[in-house]
Amino acid sequence: MTDTSSSNSESRIPVARRTVLVAGGATAAALAVGGAASAGALDGGISQDNTAPAAAAVCTLTREMTEGPYYLDGQYVRADISEGKPGVPLKLTLTVVDDDTCAPLRGALVELWHADALGEYSGFVGANGHSEPDNGTFLRGGVLTNSSGVATITSIYPGWYIGRCIHIHVKVHTGVTVTSDGHYTGGREIHTGQLFFNETVTTRVATVSPYSTNRVTRTTLSRDSIYDGGGAASGLLTLSALGSTPSAGYAGTLTLGVETS
Repeated sequence: MTDTSSSNSESRIPVARRTVLVAGGATAAALAVGGAASAGALDGGISQDNTAPAAAAVCTLTREMTEGPYYLDGQYVRADISEGKPGVPLKLTLTVVDDDTCAPLRGALVELWHADALGEYSGFVGANGHSEPDNGTFLRGGVLTNSSGVATITSIYPGWYIGRCIHIHVKVHTGVTVTSDGHYTGGREIHTGQLFFNETVTTRVATVSPYSTNRVTRTTLSRDSIYDGGGAASGLLTLSALGSTPSAGYAGTLTLGVETS
């Protein structure tokens, strides 16, 4: 099950629920951690003003993006979804706020799922032409936001598959119940979207093993059929290097504004 640029299962969908991404770039990082973003942050390859205060946030409406064909519900509630999969470390800080008031949304489940370094999704391994163990859970899961609306999740930098640029799928749910076995049930889905990555950073990561062994032609951000070029307002993460080499990993930040009613 793959999606191509000519016949893509993840084609754009009309606006169903209006959502906002609030204060992308360095301001989003400021909202997420209560201070300025780290120096050298990248958002679409543009350096950001690291002193922008959270109070200066401007709410910008954006439409939701398609769920795609690889979603599996009822995944684990956990802060680390990597399950030991090889790849470049990725530390995500996502802040969820109410689009009407910009107030942090506490106790919302921020759920992520994405491909591994070889472009394979758990539960669908083989769709990108690689053979590997498939437990149906790797690189899937989410966490509840804290009192500041912040969800911090550890994963790896995603790989790529036929017809799509590198991306992460995201859902936001409210009112879920965490079960005794660490999964979730119930609640209401209030946002479905995708997170995207700076092409300069992706080019660096693509040289690192095991990404470098993925022989599938990579679709760039500018040629992707889903990403619409809107920067942070379209889900483009602000990325900061965690070390001096790509192998050291990256931190990614973004603030998501959602409709709660």
